[in-house]
Amino acid sequence: MFTLSFCAAGCGRPAFSGSTLCATHSANQEAEAERLGEYIIKQKNIKNICAQGLHFKGMDFSNRQFYGCNFAGASFSGCLFTGAIMRMNFFDFSTLSSCDFCSGDMQFLSLAGAVILNCNFEGSELLNINFNGTRIYDSIFNKTNLYNSRFVSSIIKNSSFIDCNLKRTNFVKSSRENISYKSSNTAEAIFEMEEYN
Repeated sequence: MFTLSFCAAGCGRPAFSGSTLCATHSANQEAEAERLGEYIIKQKNIKNICAQGLHFKGMDFSNRQFYGCNFAGASFSGCLFTGAIMRMNFFDFSTLSSCDFCSGDMQFLSLAGAVILNCNFEGSELLNINFNGTRIYDSIFNKTNLYNSRFVSSIIKNSSFIDCNLKRTNFVKSSRENISYKSSNTAEAIFEMEEYN
């Protein structure tokens, strides 16, 4: 897990990696995001970094391996995570806009309360992912393994889950509008609380 260092300004928020301050108290958030983004691009394995609350734009993080990182409250716009491997990372209350996660191998992530807009997860392994309370719009999950992932109380609109493994995928109390589950095993998913028992 990421090492937690608190902001020197005394606000109680975590300081991001390589700094004594959090995103709120940083003099130049854009420069800090650029610095951490470049660090990630230069590494194959990224472990235990904190980038909470930073904004990343148009960066290519494809084929990187992320372990125990904190991206809570961060935003990613037009970023590539194609073929990325992720384990035990936190994206709670983050914003993912026009990002590509195709062919990724992601397990035990938390995206609780996140906003996912126009993202592509096609052909990925999304195992044991916490999507609880997320708002997902215009996104693609086709040919994805979503085994034991949770979309409890999420809002999902104009998105596709075509040819997906939905075994033990939990959609209880979620709002779903204009969704395609064509060729997916919806009978093995959980849509009502009674099915969960």
